[in-house]
Amino acid sequence: MTGCGRNERMDLIYGERCANCHGAGGRGDGPMATALPTPPPDFRDTVQRLSNSQIRRLIADGKGAMPAFDPALRPSEVNDMLQMVRFLSREGRDLAWWEKYDTLIAAHCSIPWEAALGLDDPPEKKP
Repeated sequence: MTGCGRNERMDLIYGERCANCHGAGGRGDGPMATALPTPPPDFRDTVQRLSNSQIRRLIADGKGAMPAFDPALRPSEVNDMLQMVRFLSREGRDLAWWEKYDTLIAAHCSIPWEAALGLDDPPEKKP
């Protein structure tokens, strides 16, 4: 994915893998949330405290009741879920909150991250 914004792949993967627990809006209110031993977090309350690498690690390795999605998701798909979590955590924020991040968002949107990081390259075979 180049540029910014949600795309169909992000919505599809999130819908298939995440929404049952985290909910469509990332509020921790998915249909399975009440059956879990620990409620899923509301992304609006938790995501801004975490770095991108911490979120990627949580998605890949899992935590608590959340399963590990590596190797079920390719690195580019894990990155899509990282971006989706960030998008959902920002929904409903007021303009003043967004203005703090305008420069970072503009910089992020101008770089084709998957190409720069090689996230769509096929996985290397292990010897």
